Amino acid sequence: MSFPATRLRRLRDSPALRALIRETTLTPDKFVLPLFVTHGEGVNEPIAAMPGQSRLSVDTLVKEAAAAKKLGVGGVILFGIPESKDERGSEAYADDGIVPRAIRALKAEVKDLVVMGDVCLCEYTSHGHCGVVEDDYVQNDATLELLADAALAMARAGADVVAPSDMMDGRVRAIRTALEGAGLARIAILSYAVKYASAYYGPFRQAAGSTPAFGDRRAYQMDPGNGREAMREVALDVEEGADMIMVKPALPCLDVLARVREAYDLPLAAYQVSGEYSQIKAAAERGWIDGERVMMESLTAIRRAGADFILTYFATEAARVLGG
Repeated sequence: MSFPATRLRRLRDSPALRALIRETTLTPDKFVLPLFVTHGEGVNEPIAAMPGQSRLSVDTLVKEAAAAKKLGVGGVILFGIPESKDERGSEAYADDGIVPRAIRALKAEVKDLVVMGDVCLCEYTSHGHCGVVEDDYVQNDATLELLADAALAMARAGADVVAPSDMMDGRVRAIRTALEGAGLARIAILSYAVKYASAYYGPFRQAAGSTPAFGDRRAYQMDPGNGREAMREVALDVEEGADMIMVKPALPCLDVLARVREAYDLPLAAYQVSGEYSQIKAAAERGWIDGERVMMESLTAIRRAGADFILTYFATEAARVLGG
């Protein structure tokens, strides 16, 4: 059929009609809120590069998570700020480390909220890299045991999901083997299967104090120019026992997200990272964009490309908009 018999504008004629036929919708239970947890009490330290986000002590984090849950947000993912750092990132896998402490508090005080722990060493190491460094090189296999220990510490504390973000080869198998061996087979693994060496992570590194002391992470995170390699990364992590997979960052990688969605039936996440968040905030503060509309449009695009759920610093803000 051709014009005038076919007029696609007919179905755009009113807000109610547009809502009725909308293909992609947002709901707060599809959002996961990243939170930075630090030592102390009553701490709510704003992060300059991420307006509206803060480093939180356990007590204030519990309140923030409870507020997010009340708005319908589906989960939180925790990133730890250690009391001290060392070459091997010891607090990452300490049973009394800051993230296990926060997990135990959340599980005791906030019911029916999915609690995830980010499994990596970069926030905890004195050199800022995601693994064991020898001769100025990040050693893959020597890192795997420490990552498995970190996942175990979070799982024993009560985490529902552990999420390795380090990009070491074989880390999903190492973590799955450790969990099974410890009788923690019920704990799910959300693998950062496709994680690019992106320039969009800058504000996060300020928040977590995780900028590498030398070099960069391009020897283990993916080259942004590679799409086919992403499918290989996903295939390996699925084979090793990942229950869910993630693409990071989100908006710059919508093509990859769509390709992964087409090829795999596993639950698929996308991480709308700090740089994506901060640039929207910065432009909105200057009056260059309608911040609320751009926030919602960006989240819709990520869902439309195939994400089942989104890790986003906008989680509570978007949930308020959706709640009216």
